[in-house]
Amino acid sequence: MDDDKVVSKYLKYLAANNSSSLKLNDDVFFDKKKRLVVSTDTYNEKIHFKNTKKPDLIIKKIIRSSISDLICKGVKPRYIFLSASINNRLSNHSNFLLIVKSLKEELKKYKLLLSGGDTTYSCTSSFTVTVIGFATKIVKRNNSNVGDGIFVTGNLGDAYAGLKILNKDIKSSKSLENYFVKKYYVPDIAHKIYKYMPSIATSSIDISDGLILDLERMINNQNLGYTLSMNDIPISKNLQRLIKLNNLQKEKFVSNGDDYQVLFTSPLKKFEQVKKLSKRINTKITKIGSITNKPNQILNSNGNYLKSIKNKGYLHKFK
Repeated sequence: MDDDKVVSKYLKYLAANNSSSLKLNDDVFFDKKKRLVVSTDTYNEKIHFKNTKKPDLIIKKIIRSSISDLICKGVKPRYIFLSASINNRLSNHSNFLLIVKSLKEELKKYKLLLSGGDTTYSCTSSFTVTVIGFATKIVKRNNSNVGDGIFVTGNLGDAYAGLKILNKDIKSSKSLENYFVKKYYVPDIAHKIYKYMPSIATSSIDISDGLILDLERMINNQNLGYTLSMNDIPISKNLQRLIKLNNLQKEKFVSNGDDYQVLFTSPLKKFEQVKKLSKRINTKITKIGSITNKPNQILNSNGNYLKSIKNKGYLHKFK
């Protein structure tokens, strides 16, 4: 089983009497009366980050990926709780100083308040981050309509390229290597968009596990489909260079997760508003497809419909 099925089969019924849980089918807990929005994420060594050799960058990765859950819902992240299970390789004075330095930088950059947590010893390092914000309204999943445009912020695929380079799966120049490895550890997130999400979006999700997988999660309880065009999916100029250098296809990079960009749907009448917003907040926003009432369709880079997608994104597998 994968993580979605574990939640659906074993946990969902336990939250049935708690409307604020959103049926465990969204990025956050939302208590409308108390205006409380909460999200929790766990990050494990060898799963969410390769090792502990770059503790300063690991902290940036987990903070940014955690607050993206609230940002995509249209909520300003305010308080964070950080729990750390640390192994021998990480637990020394110099590493702690690196972690604290990066944590201080992230708190300042995103105006966050460290509010608690826990520290334990473990054979394998892991971190859990709880993020809290306040709102009277959020952008939920499963609220898209036929004809809505599908939009994404930023560029996709850089983090996955960084992972492939770290694993020595693809060749790269030194300058490209430095660029992609940094993107793997320190993702760019569209933090300025949060306050505008309720006015432009019908549904939203952050891209943590992969474009296709997260898109299907965003509309998973609706009898809807989508059309996507690979040519419209935004990638960086450096990724274009890397793809050309290795004679690879764009399709192999854009739906593998760790992007933490905002994926959302918006009605046709608001397309111009979205376009103007992109310029106003200096955040790249690209229309990559549309919501339909037909089966899912994806056009590849050559303009042909793909019969199937081998990898829609990353799923945690349980035996």
